[in-house]
Amino acid sequence: MSTNDPILVAKGDTDNVIILNKGNRHGLITGATGTGKTVTLQTIAEQFSKRGVPVFMADVKGDLSGMSQPGGNNPKIADRVKQLGMQAVFKPAAVPVTFWDVFGEQGHPLRATVSEMGPILLGRMLQLNDVQEGVLNIAFKYADDQGLLLLDLKDLRAMMQYVAENSQSLMTEYGSVSTASVGAIQRALLQLEQQGGDKFFGEPALDLADLIQTESGQGVVNILAADKLMQNPQMYATFLLWLLSELWTKLPEIGDPDRPKLVFFFDEAHLLFDDAPSNLLDKVQQVVRLIRSKGVGVYFVTQNPTDVPDSVLGQLGNRVQHALRAFTPRDQRAVKSAADTFRQNPKINIEEVITQLNVGEALVSFLDDSGAPTIVQRAWVVPPMSQVGAISPQQRASVIQNSIVASHYEQAIDRESAYEVLKSRHTVQVAQPASAQTQIQTQPSQQPRVQQAPARTQPPAAPVGPSIDTSAILTGIGAAAGIVGKSLLRGVGSSLGRQLTRSILGGLLGGSTTSRRSNSGW
Repeated sequence: MSTNDPILVAKGDTDNVIILNKGNRHGLITGATGTGKTVTLQTIAEQFSKRGVPVFMADVKGDLSGMSQPGGNNPKIADRVKQLGMQAVFKPAAVPVTFWDVFGEQGHPLRATVSEMGPILLGRMLQLNDVQEGVLNIAFKYADDQGLLLLDLKDLRAMMQYVAENSQSLMTEYGSVSTASVGAIQRALLQLEQQGGDKFFGEPALDLADLIQTESGQGVVNILAADKLMQNPQMYATFLLWLLSELWTKLPEIGDPDRPKLVFFFDEAHLLFDDAPSNLLDKVQQVVRLIRSKGVGVYFVTQNPTDVPDSVLGQLGNRVQHALRAFTPRDQRAVKSAADTFRQNPKINIEEVITQLNVGEALVSFLDDSGAPTIVQRAWVVPPMSQVGAISPQQRASVIQNSIVASHYEQAIDRESAYEVLKSRHTVQVAQPASAQTQIQTQPSQQPRVQQAPARTQPPAAPVGPSIDTSAILTGIGAAAGIVGKSLLRGVGSSLGRQLTRSILGGLLGGSTTSRRSNSGW
Protein backbone atom coordinates (compact mmCIF):
# COMPACT_ATOMS: atom_id res chain seq x y z
CA MET A 1 0.00 0.00 0.00
CA SER A 2 1.30 3.44 -0.95
CA THR A 3 0.79 6.32 1.46
CA ASN A 4 -0.86 8.21 -1.43
CA ASP A 5 -3.41 5.49 -2.18
CA PRO A 6 -7.10 6.33 -1.70
CA ILE A 7 -8.70 5.00 1.49
CA LEU A 8 -10.81 1.93 0.80
CA VAL A 9 -13.90 2.28 2.99
CA ALA A 10 -16.44 -0.13 1.50
CA LYS A 11 -16.76 -2.77 -1.22
CA GLY A 12 -19.86 -3.26 -3.32
CA ASP A 13 -20.23 -3.42 -7.09
CA THR A 14 -17.16 -1.17 -7.04
CA ASP A 15 -14.55 -0.12 -4.48
CA ASN A 16 -15.72 2.96 -2.61
CA VAL A 17 -12.80 5.15 -1.56
CA ILE A 18 -11.98 8.47 0.05
CA ILE A 19 -9.47 10.26 -2.16
CA LEU A 20 -6.69 11.46 0.11
CA ASN A 21 -6.63 15.06 -1.14
CA LYS A 22 -10.40 15.22 -0.57
CA GLY A 23 -10.09 14.02 3.02
CA ASN A 24 -10.25 17.60 4.33
CA ARG A 25 -13.62 18.14 2.62
CA HIS A 26 -15.24 16.75 5.78
CA GLY A 27 -17.62 13.84 6.21
CA LEU A 28 -20.61 12.30 7.94
CA ILE A 29 -21.13 8.84 9.46
CA THR A 30 -24.73 8.14 10.46
CA GLY A 31 -26.91 5.22 11.48
CA ALA A 32 -29.01 3.81 14.29
CA THR A 33 -27.43 2.33 17.40
CA GLY A 34 -25.78 -1.03 16.71
CA THR A 35 -25.54 -0.69 12.93
CA GLY A 36 -21.74 -0.38 12.71
CA LYS A 37 -20.89 3.34 12.99
CA THR A 38 -18.04 2.80 15.47
CA VAL A 39 -16.34 0.15 13.34
CA THR A 40 -16.68 2.39 10.27
CA LEU A 41 -15.12 5.26 12.21
CA GLN A 42 -12.27 2.95 13.28
CA THR A 43 -11.65 1.75 9.72
CA ILE A 44 -11.48 5.28 8.29
CA ALA A 45 -9.32 6.63 11.14
CA GLU A 46 -6.95 3.69 10.91
CA GLN A 47 -6.43 4.14 7.19
CA PHE A 48 -5.79 7.87 7.57
CA SER A 49 -3.17 7.02 10.19
CA LYS A 50 -1.45 4.50 7.90
CA ARG A 51 -1.08 7.29 5.34
CA GLY A 52 0.67 9.59 7.79
CA VAL A 53 -2.39 11.65 8.80
CA PRO A 54 -2.86 12.28 12.57
CA VAL A 55 -6.35 11.74 13.95
CA PHE A 56 -8.34 13.00 16.94
CA MET A 57 -11.44 11.21 18.19
CA ALA A 58 -13.51 10.91 21.36
CA ASP A 59 -14.08 7.36 22.64
CA VAL A 60 -17.57 7.54 24.08
CA LYS A 61 -17.96 3.82 24.87
CA GLY A 62 -14.34 2.72 25.33
CA ASP A 63 -14.40 0.59 22.17
CA LEU A 64 -11.81 2.55 20.19
CA SER A 65 -8.90 1.83 22.55
CA GLY A 66 -8.37 -1.41 20.62
CA MET A 67 -6.75 0.58 17.81
CA SER A 68 -3.54 0.44 19.86
CA GLN A 69 -3.39 -3.37 19.39
CA PRO A 70 -3.28 -5.58 16.28
CA GLY A 71 -6.59 -7.22 15.42
CA GLY A 72 -7.69 -10.16 13.32
CA ASN A 73 -8.75 -12.50 16.17
CA ASN A 74 -12.42 -11.55 16.06
CA PRO A 75 -14.40 -14.28 14.21
CA LYS A 76 -16.79 -11.71 12.74
CA ILE A 77 -13.85 -9.79 11.30
CA ALA A 78 -12.43 -12.98 9.80
CA ASP A 79 -15.78 -13.77 8.19
CA ARG A 80 -16.03 -10.26 6.73
CA VAL A 81 -12.49 -10.49 5.31
CA LYS A 82 -13.40 -13.77 3.62
CA GLN A 83 -16.74 -12.40 2.39
CA LEU A 84 -15.00 -9.44 0.72
CA GLY A 85 -12.13 -11.53 -0.66
CA MET A 86 -9.51 -9.51 1.19
CA GLN A 87 -7.41 -12.38 2.59
CA ALA A 88 -4.35 -11.35 0.57
CA VAL A 89 -4.35 -7.70 1.68
CA PHE A 90 -5.68 -7.93 5.25
CA LYS A 91 -2.67 -7.61 7.57
CA PRO A 92 -3.57 -7.27 11.28
CA ALA A 93 -1.68 -4.31 12.75
CA ALA A 94 -2.00 -1.62 15.40
CA VAL A 95 -1.62 2.10 14.84
CA PRO A 96 0.25 4.53 17.13
CA VAL A 97 -2.13 5.84 19.80
CA THR A 98 -2.01 8.57 22.45
CA PHE A 99 -4.66 8.38 25.15
CA TRP A 100 -6.07 11.59 26.66
CA ASP A 101 -8.52 12.13 29.52
CA VAL A 102 -9.92 15.39 30.86
CA PHE A 103 -9.94 13.77 34.31
CA GLY A 104 -6.44 12.30 33.98
CA GLU A 105 -7.62 8.75 34.77
CA GLN A 106 -7.47 6.85 31.47
CA GLY A 107 -4.97 8.99 29.61
CA HIS A 108 -2.75 12.03 29.79
CA PRO A 109 -4.49 14.99 31.46
CA LEU A 110 -5.98 17.33 28.90
CA ARG A 111 -6.33 20.89 30.14
CA ALA A 112 -7.23 24.34 28.91
CA THR A 113 -7.11 27.67 30.71
CA VAL A 114 -10.26 29.62 31.51
CA SER A 115 -9.00 32.44 29.26
CA GLU A 116 -8.58 30.04 26.35
CA MET A 117 -12.13 28.75 26.71
CA GLY A 118 -13.51 32.31 26.75
CA PRO A 119 -16.87 33.62 27.99
CA ILE A 120 -19.02 32.40 25.08
CA LEU A 121 -18.14 28.72 25.32
CA LEU A 122 -17.79 28.81 29.09
CA GLY A 123 -21.24 30.39 29.33
CA ARG A 124 -22.66 27.53 27.28
CA MET A 125 -20.85 24.96 29.41
CA LEU A 126 -22.34 26.56 32.53
CA GLN A 127 -25.76 26.86 30.82
CA LEU A 128 -26.04 30.57 31.63
CA ASN A 129 -28.81 32.82 30.35
CA ASP A 130 -28.13 36.02 28.39
CA VAL A 131 -27.95 38.28 31.46
CA GLN A 132 -25.60 35.94 33.31
CA GLU A 133 -23.41 35.55 30.24
CA GLY A 134 -23.23 39.35 30.02
CA VAL A 135 -21.90 39.53 33.58
CA LEU A 136 -19.38 36.82 32.74
CA ASN A 137 -18.23 38.93 29.80
CA ILE A 138 -17.71 41.89 32.15
CA ALA A 139 -15.51 39.73 34.38
CA PHE A 140 -13.41 38.60 31.43
CA LYS A 141 -13.14 42.16 30.09
CA TYR A 142 -12.02 43.56 33.44
CA ALA A 143 -9.47 40.77 33.87
CA ASP A 144 -8.19 41.44 30.37
CA ASP A 145 -7.86 45.18 30.99
CA GLN A 146 -6.12 44.67 34.33
CA GLY A 147 -3.70 41.99 33.13
CA LEU A 148 -5.17 39.35 35.44
CA LEU A 149 -4.63 35.81 34.21
CA LEU A 150 -7.67 33.52 34.36
CA LEU A 151 -6.12 30.08 34.36
CA ASP A 152 -8.28 27.86 36.56
CA LEU A 153 -11.67 27.90 38.26
CA LYS A 154 -10.43 29.52 41.46
CA ASP A 155 -9.19 32.43 39.35
CA LEU A 156 -12.62 32.87 37.83
CA ARG A 157 -14.40 32.53 41.18
CA ALA A 158 -12.11 35.18 42.68
CA MET A 159 -12.73 37.41 39.67
CA MET A 160 -16.50 37.04 39.99
CA GLN A 161 -16.31 37.87 43.70
CA TYR A 162 -14.24 40.96 42.98
CA VAL A 163 -16.66 42.14 40.29
CA ALA A 164 -19.60 41.69 42.67
CA GLU A 165 -17.89 43.56 45.51
CA ASN A 166 -16.88 46.44 43.23
CA SER A 167 -19.98 46.56 41.03
CA GLN A 168 -20.66 50.24 41.76
CA SER A 169 -17.19 51.42 40.73
CA LEU A 170 -17.25 49.20 37.63
CA MET A 171 -20.73 50.21 36.46
CA THR A 172 -19.76 53.36 34.57
CA GLU A 173 -17.15 51.69 32.37
CA TYR A 174 -18.36 48.09 32.16
CA GLY A 175 -22.08 48.17 32.83
CA SER A 176 -24.41 46.95 35.54
CA VAL A 177 -23.52 43.80 37.45
CA SER A 178 -26.38 41.92 39.05
CA THR A 179 -25.56 40.28 42.37
CA ALA A 180 -28.10 37.57 41.56
CA SER A 181 -26.33 36.83 38.28
CA VAL A 182 -22.96 36.59 40.01
CA GLY A 183 -24.50 34.20 42.51
CA ALA A 184 -25.92 32.05 39.72
CA ILE A 185 -22.52 31.95 37.99
CA GLN A 186 -20.76 31.00 41.24
CA ARG A 187 -23.24 28.17 41.82
CA ALA A 188 -22.73 26.92 38.27
CA LEU A 189 -18.95 27.04 38.76
CA LEU A 190 -19.29 25.05 41.98
CA GLN A 191 -21.38 22.44 40.19
CA LEU A 192 -18.86 22.27 37.35
CA GLU A 193 -16.06 21.80 39.88
CA GLN A 194 -17.94 18.97 41.57
CA GLN A 195 -18.27 17.28 38.17
CA GLY A 196 -14.50 17.38 37.70
CA GLY A 197 -14.21 20.65 35.79
CA ASP A 198 -11.45 21.80 38.14
CA LYS A 199 -9.23 19.10 36.63
CA PHE A 200 -9.86 20.37 33.12
CA PHE A 201 -9.06 24.04 33.70
CA GLY A 202 -5.44 24.81 34.49
CA GLU A 203 -1.88 24.32 33.30
CA PRO A 204 0.05 22.94 31.56
CA ALA A 205 -2.60 23.52 28.92
CA LEU A 206 -2.80 21.35 25.84
CA ASP A 207 -0.38 22.22 23.07
CA LEU A 208 -2.23 21.53 19.83
CA ALA A 209 1.07 20.52 18.25
CA ASP A 210 0.94 17.39 20.42
CA LEU A 211 -2.17 16.30 18.51
CA ILE A 212 -0.35 16.50 15.19
CA GLN A 213 2.41 13.92 15.53
CA THR A 214 3.65 10.98 13.51
CA GLU A 215 5.50 7.81 14.51
CA SER A 216 7.40 5.73 11.97
CA GLY A 217 5.56 7.48 9.16
CA GLN A 218 2.10 6.82 10.62
CA GLY A 219 -0.18 9.49 12.02
CA VAL A 220 -0.75 9.26 15.76
CA VAL A 221 -4.39 8.54 16.67
CA ASN A 222 -5.35 10.71 19.65
CA ILE A 223 -8.15 9.04 21.61
CA LEU A 224 -10.01 11.05 24.25
CA ALA A 225 -11.57 8.87 26.95
CA ALA A 226 -15.08 10.32 27.00
CA ASP A 227 -17.22 7.77 28.84
CA LYS A 228 -17.07 9.82 32.06
CA LEU A 229 -17.09 13.14 30.24
CA MET A 230 -20.34 12.14 28.53
CA GLN A 231 -22.08 12.22 31.91
CA ASN A 232 -22.09 15.97 31.32
CA PRO A 233 -23.09 16.21 27.63
CA GLN A 234 -22.85 20.00 27.62
CA MET A 235 -19.25 19.88 28.82
CA TYR A 236 -18.43 17.19 26.26
CA ALA A 237 -19.85 19.08 23.31
CA THR A 238 -18.42 22.44 24.41
CA PHE A 239 -14.97 20.98 24.94
CA LEU A 240 -14.83 19.44 21.46
CA LEU A 241 -16.15 22.66 19.94
CA TRP A 242 -13.45 24.62 21.76
CA LEU A 243 -10.78 22.25 20.49
CA LEU A 244 -12.08 22.61 16.94
CA SER A 245 -12.07 26.40 17.17
CA GLU A 246 -8.52 26.36 18.58
CA LEU A 247 -7.37 24.34 15.57
CA TRP A 248 -9.00 26.87 13.27
CA THR A 249 -7.33 29.74 15.10
CA LYS A 250 -3.80 28.43 15.43
CA LEU A 251 -3.09 26.33 12.35
CA PRO A 252 -1.63 28.15 9.35
CA GLU A 253 -3.41 28.38 6.01
CA ILE A 254 -2.20 25.68 3.61
CA GLY A 255 -4.93 25.69 0.95
CA ASP A 256 -5.79 22.26 -0.46
CA PRO A 257 -3.01 19.85 0.61
CA ASP A 258 -2.33 16.46 -0.93
CA ARG A 259 -3.52 14.95 2.37
CA PRO A 260 -5.16 16.36 5.51
CA LYS A 261 -2.97 17.72 8.29
CA LEU A 262 -5.40 16.30 10.85
CA VAL A 263 -8.72 14.47 10.76
CA PHE A 264 -11.13 15.29 13.60
CA PHE A 265 -14.00 12.90 14.39
CA PHE A 266 -16.88 14.53 16.32
CA ASP A 267 -18.86 11.63 17.82
CA GLU A 268 -22.36 12.18 19.25
CA ALA A 269 -22.46 15.31 17.10
CA HIS A 270 -26.11 16.01 17.88
CA LEU A 271 -24.99 17.23 21.32
CA LEU A 272 -23.19 20.10 19.63
CA PHE A 273 -26.30 21.38 17.91
CA ASP A 274 -29.00 20.64 20.50
CA ASP A 275 -30.42 23.92 21.83
CA ALA A 276 -27.49 25.88 20.38
CA PRO A 277 -28.33 29.57 19.81
CA SER A 278 -28.30 30.87 16.26
CA ASN A 279 -25.17 32.97 16.74
CA LEU A 280 -23.23 29.90 17.91
CA LEU A 281 -24.50 27.84 14.97
CA ASP A 282 -23.31 30.60 12.63
CA LYS A 283 -19.84 30.39 14.16
CA VAL A 284 -19.79 26.59 13.90
CA GLN A 285 -20.73 26.85 10.23
CA GLN A 286 -17.95 29.38 9.70
CA VAL A 287 -15.36 27.19 11.42
CA VAL A 288 -16.37 24.09 9.43
CA ARG A 289 -16.27 26.04 6.18
CA LEU A 290 -12.91 27.68 6.78
CA ILE A 291 -10.98 25.00 8.66
CA ARG A 292 -10.68 23.02 5.45
CA SER A 293 -8.06 25.51 4.27
CA LYS A 294 -6.05 24.70 7.42
CA GLY A 295 -5.86 21.07 6.26
CA VAL A 296 -8.29 19.77 8.88
CA GLY A 297 -11.06 17.34 7.93
CA VAL A 298 -14.04 17.18 10.30
CA TYR A 299 -16.18 14.02 10.34
CA PHE A 300 -19.42 14.19 12.29
CA VAL A 301 -20.76 10.92 13.73
CA THR A 302 -24.41 10.79 14.78
CA GLN A 303 -27.58 8.76 14.34
CA ASN A 304 -29.33 10.77 11.66
CA PRO A 305 -28.29 13.40 9.10
CA THR A 306 -31.10 15.60 10.41
CA ASP A 307 -29.10 15.97 13.65
CA VAL A 308 -26.80 18.30 11.72
CA PRO A 309 -28.12 21.70 10.53
CA ASP A 310 -28.45 22.08 6.76
CA SER A 311 -25.87 24.90 6.74
CA VAL A 312 -23.27 22.45 8.07
CA LEU A 313 -24.59 19.32 6.35
CA GLY A 314 -24.05 20.88 2.93
CA GLN A 315 -20.29 21.07 3.62
CA LEU A 316 -19.87 17.36 4.40
CA GLY A 317 -18.74 15.72 1.18
CA ASN A 318 -17.82 12.16 2.24
CA ARG A 319 -20.78 10.20 3.61
CA VAL A 320 -21.52 6.78 5.09
CA GLN A 321 -25.14 6.00 5.96
CA HIS A 322 -25.85 2.88 8.02
CA ALA A 323 -29.34 1.52 8.66
CA LEU A 324 -32.12 3.65 10.14
CA ARG A 325 -35.30 2.39 11.71
CA ALA A 326 -38.75 3.62 10.68
CA PHE A 327 -41.08 2.56 13.46
CA THR A 328 -42.88 5.89 13.90
CA PRO A 329 -44.03 8.70 11.57
CA ARG A 330 -41.13 10.79 12.88
CA ASP A 331 -38.69 7.99 12.02
CA GLN A 332 -40.17 7.74 8.53
CA ARG A 333 -39.67 11.46 7.94
CA ALA A 334 -36.06 11.12 9.13
CA VAL A 335 -35.47 8.27 6.67
CA LYS A 336 -36.84 10.34 3.81
CA SER A 337 -34.66 13.30 4.82
CA ALA A 338 -31.59 11.05 4.94
CA ALA A 339 -32.36 9.66 1.49
CA ASP A 340 -32.67 13.15 0.05
CA THR A 341 -29.12 14.05 1.11
CA PHE A 342 -27.55 11.64 -1.40
CA ARG A 343 -26.91 11.94 -5.11
CA GLN A 344 -29.51 9.55 -6.48
CA ASN A 345 -28.70 6.16 -8.04
CA PRO A 346 -31.39 4.96 -10.49
CA LYS A 347 -30.66 1.35 -9.47
CA ILE A 348 -31.41 1.95 -5.78
CA ASN A 349 -34.54 3.03 -3.95
CA ILE A 350 -32.58 4.83 -1.24
CA GLU A 351 -35.51 5.45 1.08
CA GLU A 352 -36.40 1.77 1.08
CA VAL A 353 -32.84 0.43 1.28
CA ILE A 354 -31.88 2.54 4.32
CA THR A 355 -34.26 0.49 6.50
CA GLN A 356 -33.00 -2.84 5.09
CA LEU A 357 -29.24 -2.48 5.54
CA ASN A 358 -27.48 -5.17 7.57
CA VAL A 359 -24.99 -4.48 10.36
CA GLY A 360 -21.77 -3.33 8.70
CA GLU A 361 -23.54 -2.51 5.44
CA ALA A 362 -24.04 1.09 4.34
CA LEU A 363 -25.00 3.52 1.64
CA VAL A 364 -21.85 5.43 0.70
CA SER A 365 -21.00 8.46 -1.40
CA PHE A 366 -17.58 10.09 -1.55
CA LEU A 367 -16.10 12.98 -3.50
CA ASP A 368 -14.54 12.18 -6.86
CA ASP A 369 -11.43 13.76 -8.39
CA SER A 370 -13.37 16.84 -9.40
CA GLY A 371 -14.79 17.32 -5.91
CA ALA A 372 -18.33 16.27 -6.84
CA PRO A 373 -20.17 13.60 -4.81
CA THR A 374 -20.44 10.20 -6.48
CA ILE A 375 -23.83 8.55 -6.90
CA VAL A 376 -24.81 6.57 -3.82
CA GLN A 377 -23.75 2.91 -3.65
CA ARG A 378 -24.78 0.03 -1.40
CA ALA A 379 -21.67 -1.62 0.01
CA TRP A 380 -20.04 -3.48 2.91
CA VAL A 381 -17.63 -1.53 5.08
CA VAL A 382 -14.18 -3.15 5.10
CA PRO A 383 -13.02 -4.30 8.55
CA PRO A 384 -10.27 -2.54 10.51
CA MET A 385 -6.90 -4.25 10.92
CA SER A 386 -6.55 -3.16 14.53
CA GLN A 387 -8.41 -4.75 17.42
CA VAL A 388 -12.16 -4.17 17.60
CA GLY A 389 -13.23 -3.53 21.18
CA ALA A 390 -11.68 -2.31 24.40
CA ILE A 391 -8.23 -3.19 25.74
CA SER A 392 -7.25 -4.16 29.29
CA PRO A 393 -6.20 -1.56 31.91
CA GLN A 394 -2.68 -3.01 31.78
CA GLN A 395 -2.46 -2.52 28.02
CA ARG A 396 -3.73 1.04 28.35
CA ALA A 397 -1.19 1.80 31.08
CA SER A 398 1.61 0.50 28.86
CA VAL A 399 0.54 2.71 25.95
CA ILE A 400 0.36 5.76 28.23
CA GLN A 401 3.80 5.11 29.71
CA ASN A 402 5.37 4.85 26.27
CA SER A 403 3.57 7.83 24.75
CA ILE A 404 5.48 10.65 23.07
CA VAL A 405 4.02 13.09 25.63
CA ALA A 406 4.54 10.83 28.66
CA SER A 407 5.14 12.74 31.93
CA HIS A 408 4.70 16.21 30.41
CA TYR A 409 1.06 16.87 31.32
CA GLU A 410 0.81 14.75 34.46
CA GLN A 411 2.07 17.36 36.94
CA ALA A 412 -0.27 20.36 37.27
CA ILE A 413 1.23 23.86 37.54
CA ASP A 414 -0.35 26.53 39.72
CA ARG A 415 1.45 29.78 38.98
CA GLU A 416 0.52 33.27 40.09
CA SER A 417 -2.69 34.42 38.44
CA ALA A 418 -5.89 36.33 39.21
CA TYR A 419 -6.63 34.47 42.45
CA GLU A 420 -3.24 35.23 43.99
CA VAL A 421 -3.17 38.84 42.76
CA LEU A 422 -6.68 39.65 44.02
CA LYS A 423 -6.04 37.92 47.32
CA SER A 424 -2.83 39.91 47.77
CA ARG A 425 -4.64 43.14 46.86
CA HIS A 426 -7.37 42.43 49.38
CA THR A 427 -4.77 41.77 52.10
CA VAL A 428 -3.07 45.09 51.38
CA GLN A 429 -6.40 46.93 51.44
CA VAL A 430 -7.29 45.52 54.85
CA ALA A 431 -3.91 46.62 56.25
CA GLN A 432 -4.18 50.20 54.89
CA PRO A 433 -6.24 53.14 56.20
CA ALA A 434 -9.45 53.97 54.34
CA SER A 435 -7.88 56.74 52.24
CA ALA A 436 -5.11 54.42 51.08
CA GLN A 437 -7.66 51.72 50.27
CA THR A 438 -9.46 54.08 47.91
CA GLN A 439 -6.23 54.87 46.14
CA ILE A 440 -5.32 51.21 45.77
CA GLN A 441 -8.74 50.34 44.38
CA THR A 442 -8.45 52.91 41.63
CA GLN A 443 -4.90 51.96 40.63
CA PRO A 444 -4.48 49.56 37.71
CA SER A 445 -3.13 46.20 38.80
CA GLN A 446 0.50 45.34 38.47
CA GLN A 447 1.72 42.69 36.12
CA PRO A 448 1.37 39.27 37.75
CA ARG A 449 4.52 37.31 38.32
CA VAL A 450 5.09 34.55 35.79
CA GLN A 451 7.00 31.33 36.33
CA GLN A 452 8.76 29.32 33.68
CA ALA A 453 6.83 26.18 32.75
CA PRO A 454 8.80 22.88 32.68
CA ALA A 455 10.82 22.62 29.49
CA ARG A 456 10.13 19.93 26.91
CA THR A 457 12.93 17.53 26.15
CA GLN A 458 12.17 17.84 22.45
CA PRO A 459 13.73 20.53 20.26
CA PRO A 460 11.55 23.47 19.20
CA ALA A 461 10.03 23.82 15.77
CA ALA A 462 8.69 26.72 13.76
CA PRO A 463 5.90 28.79 15.33
CA VAL A 464 2.29 28.21 14.38
CA GLY A 465 -0.75 30.35 13.82
CA PRO A 466 -0.95 33.78 12.24
CA SER A 467 2.19 35.50 11.06
CA ILE A 468 3.49 37.37 14.11
CA ASP A 469 6.68 39.37 14.50
CA THR A 470 7.81 37.53 17.63
CA SER A 471 11.16 39.30 17.65
CA ALA A 472 9.36 42.62 18.11
CA ILE A 473 7.30 41.15 20.91
CA LEU A 474 10.43 39.81 22.60
CA THR A 475 12.12 43.18 22.29
CA GLY A 476 9.19 45.14 23.70
CA ILE A 477 8.02 42.91 26.52
CA GLY A 478 10.08 39.74 26.58
CA ALA A 479 13.04 41.34 28.33
CA ALA A 480 10.87 42.21 31.30
CA ALA A 481 9.11 38.87 31.43
CA GLY A 482 12.20 36.79 30.71
CA ILE A 483 10.17 34.05 29.06
CA VAL A 484 9.81 32.40 25.67
CA GLY A 485 7.11 30.57 23.73
CA LYS A 486 3.73 30.02 25.32
CA SER A 487 4.66 31.40 28.71
CA LEU A 488 5.68 34.73 27.11
CA LEU A 489 2.32 35.60 25.57
CA ARG A 490 0.33 34.07 28.39
CA GLY A 491 2.37 35.69 31.15
CA VAL A 492 2.87 39.25 30.03
CA GLY A 493 -0.72 40.08 30.93
CA SER A 494 -1.06 42.67 28.21
CA SER A 495 -4.07 42.97 25.95
CA LEU A 496 -1.79 42.59 22.93
CA GLY A 497 -0.35 39.32 24.15
CA ARG A 498 -3.76 37.72 24.59
CA GLN A 499 -5.36 38.96 21.38
CA LEU A 500 -2.74 37.75 18.91
CA THR A 501 -4.38 34.39 18.26
CA ARG A 502 -7.81 34.80 19.82
CA SER A 503 -10.28 32.02 19.10
CA ILE A 504 -13.28 32.72 16.90
CA LEU A 505 -15.46 30.89 19.43
CA GLY A 506 -13.61 32.09 22.51
CA GLY A 507 -15.38 35.42 22.32
CA LEU A 508 -14.00 38.91 21.89
CA LEU A 509 -12.79 38.90 25.46
CA GLY A 510 -11.67 35.37 26.27
CA GLY A 511 -8.93 34.32 23.93
CA SER A 512 -6.39 31.67 23.38
CA THR A 513 -2.69 32.11 23.51
CA THR A 514 0.27 31.19 21.43
CA SER A 515 1.26 27.59 21.98
CA ARG A 516 4.54 26.41 23.33
CA ARG A 517 6.73 25.05 20.60
CA SER A 518 7.16 21.37 19.86
CA ASN A 519 8.75 19.13 17.32
CA SER A 520 5.57 18.59 15.34
CA GLY A 521 6.95 20.33 12.28
CA TRP A 522 4.36 23.12 12.11
